[in-house]
Amino acid sequence: MSIKINRTILFFILTSCFVFGQTKQTKKTIEANWKSMAENYQVPEWFQNGKIGVWMHWGIPSSIDENRPDDGSHYGRRMYGDKDYDARNEPDRKRTVKLSEWHVQRYGPPSEFGYEKFISDFKAENFNADNIVEFVKACGARFIMPVATHHDNFDMYDSFFPWNAVKMGPKKDILREWKDAAYKHDLKFGVSTHLYWSPRFFRTARKFQKKGTPEWDFFNMDYDTYNFASQDSWNEHWYKRSWDLIEKYDPDMFNNDSPYPSIKTGKGLGVKLFSDYLNRDLKENNGKQTTVLSFKNAKENKAAFTYNLERGMFGELQEYPWIWATDLSGSWFYRKNAFTKMSLEVLIGNAIDAISKNGIVMINIALKGDGTIPENQIKMLSDFGAFVKINQDGIYNTRPWKTFGEGPLEIVTKRAGENLKQFSEKDIRFTTKDGNLYAFLLAPPTEDILIEVLKTKGLLKKNIKDIQLLGSEEKINWKRNKGGLAIAYDFKAIPNQSAICFKIITE
Repeated sequence: MSIKINRTILFFILTSCFVFGQTKQTKKTIEANWKSMAENYQVPEWFQNGKIGVWMHWGIPSSIDENRPDDGSHYGRRMYGDKDYDARNEPDRKRTVKLSEWHVQRYGPPSEFGYEKFISDFKAENFNADNIVEFVKACGARFIMPVATHHDNFDMYDSFFPWNAVKMGPKKDILREWKDAAYKHDLKFGVSTHLYWSPRFFRTARKFQKKGTPEWDFFNMDYDTYNFASQDSWNEHWYKRSWDLIEKYDPDMFNNDSPYPSIKTGKGLGVKLFSDYLNRDLKENNGKQTTVLSFKNAKENKAAFTYNLERGMFGELQEYPWIWATDLSGSWFYRKNAFTKMSLEVLIGNAIDAISKNGIVMINIALKGDGTIPENQIKMLSDFGAFVKINQDGIYNTRPWKTFGEGPLEIVTKRAGENLKQFSEKDIRFTTKDGNLYAFLLAPPTEDILIEVLKTKGLLKKNIKDIQLLGSEEKINWKRNKGGLAIAYDFKAIPNQSAICFKIITE
C-alpha cells in the first residue's frame, strides 16, 4: 500500500498545478498540427462537470434479424466473407465464415441479397427522440452522442451523400431529432463518426458490385480498398462529409471512432478537420472553447484531444480527462442474445472507478430497429439512475483527488477489449468538490470500514469536521488516527445495494 501511495503523491506533486487548476491560454486560431492543438485544446467545464453521457449505436444493423449469430457492427463486412476471406486474425476469420454461412441460409447469397437490401427494413417506426432523451436524463446522462455514420457508410442525417436516412429507410432526419430533443431537455449534443474505414469495410463486397449501379457509391467502389489512407480522393471525400456534418448540426462534441487521414499520407486533412472544428467553435464563442474533440484509442499527444478508451480501463489516475466507453448488452448494435459480463454492480463499480481517475462515463444504448430501447437496457439504466440520484453530490461537478483510491483489486491498463471488474467493499474510490472529499465503497459494507489512505499525517492534510452517508440521515460514527479513517458499520440502512458514498466534510 505504501508504494502505491508514494507513487500517487509524486504524480500529484508533479501534475496537480496543471491538471486540476491551471488552464491553457488558447490562441485566437489553432494551427492545423498536433503541437498547436496540444498547446491550445481545453476540455470544457460542462463535460468535466457532467460526468455521464449516453452513446447510441443505431442504424441498418439494428433491423437485421435479432437472432443473428454476431454483432451488427461488422455485419456488412462479414456477410460477404468466405473461407478465403482476408481476415484480421483467426478469430475474425471464424466469425466471418460463421456469419456468411448464416446469411446465405437466412437471406440467400449476397449476390442476390446484399447489405443494401436491409435499408428498407430499417423503418424506425416507433422512434421518439424526446421520450428517450427525457428517460436517459432521468437516468443520469448530461449529454448524448448518437452515431452519425458507422463503418457501413450510411448517414443518419440529411447528408449530401445520397445514402442517408432522410432519403431512404426511416426517411427522417434522425440526427436532427436527437439534437432537438437534447436541447429541449438541456443536454449537450455530440456526434460520432465511424466513416473513414468504410472503403476497407466493404472490400469483400466488391466482387458482387457492378459499375453504374446505385450501390456502386454506397460500397465505395471508386476508392482503393487497401490504400485508401493515401488516396487523395478518399481523404477529400472524408473531409467534405465530416465538415458537412459539423456545419449542419453544430455538435457540442465530435467523436472520431475510425482512423483518419494522417499528416504523412492524407494531405493533413485529419488534423485540418479537427483544428477547423475547434476554430469554428472559438470564432462563434468569442475565443472560448466549448466543444469536445475525442478519438478512439488514438496515439497522438493526448493533450490535443479527449481520449476515448473504448471498452478499456486505466489502472492509474490520468493527467487529462478521458472517456470510459462501454455498452450494456455485449453488442454495440442491438442483438437479442448477445453475451455480456455487464451487471448493475459491475456498471456502477467501473463507472465510479473511471470517474475517480479523471474519466467521463459514456454508456452505449443499442436501440432496436423500430427505435425503442430493449427492456433489459431500460431496467439497467433505471437502476443506474437510482444510484446516481442518491450519490450525485459525489459525482457531478467533482474532480479527481490526490489519489484515485485504495483496495485489493488491481486494474491493469487495457486499451482495447472489455476490461470489466467486480469490485468489493474494500475497493474505495475518491472524488472531491468544494473542499470536501467523497469516498465510494464499491460494494455495500459487511463490517466496520477502514480507509487507510485517510490516516492522520497522510494525504488528507485538513481535519475532518463530519462524515455523512449520502442518501441517509443517520449519524455516522467515525474515528481518525495514524492507522486510517475508521467508520463504524452501525447504521441501519444501506442507501444502495451496489455501492455507497461517504461525504467527508473538512474544516
